[in-house]
Amino acid sequence: MRIDIITVLPELLKSPFEASILKRAIEKGIVEVHMHNLRDYTNLSYNQIDDYQFGGGAGMVMMIEPIDKCISALKEQRDYDEVIYMTPDGATLNQKIANSMSLLENVIILCGHYKGVDQRVRDAFITKEISIGDYVLSGGELGAAVLCDTIIRLIPGVLSNETSALTDTFQDDLLAPPVYTRPAEYKGMKVPEILLSGNFPKIEKWREDKAYERTEKLRPDLLK
Repeated sequence: MRIDIITVLPELLKSPFEASILKRAIEKGIVEVHMHNLRDYTNLSYNQIDDYQFGGGAGMVMMIEPIDKCISALKEQRDYDEVIYMTPDGATLNQKIANSMSLLENVIILCGHYKGVDQRVRDAFITKEISIGDYVLSGGELGAAVLCDTIIRLIPGVLSNETSALTDTFQDDLLAPPVYTRPAEYKGMKVPEILLSGNFPKIEKWREDKAYERTEKLRPDLLK
């Protein structure tokens, strides 16, 4: 998979891809992540990429021309499955979206700023709009990093144990069951005996029951 991120703050995005699972995925050649500074695609003074909105009102708007130039330059090199705009009013990111996007080959992610982008960008270039929650960030970079993490960890070969991702919370519309590790007893707190029994069918049934109980208690909306 190749991910091209269009941003006005590329330095804000570097850190997540220089550590842990994302770094290993890039080093293995499983995924490519490229960042493109939108200011490189404007001829205006001071590398301007925003302007006042027509009709008045507070807040600046990202202009269509530099975004068009950047996306067009990328599309001249390859075909893209999706051009994604990170925006608070997009579809809320969930595991089903992540699962679907992990199967794609080439993706562009546009990070919004200020009051957002000129609507004509959304009308002409964007194929999917994604939000990471019902709140507003100073820009789309952190949301883009979250989206990339959710996608990349699902690609075969990224995790050392690929079945781990298949048992994550939300994969089957349930929260994950409780998990334990050594020691079996700590300061009087014991691991449930069933997990020490070696009876794997019963262990799986216990996990299913606990996952349902936790979901019913903490996120009953998922059961609907």
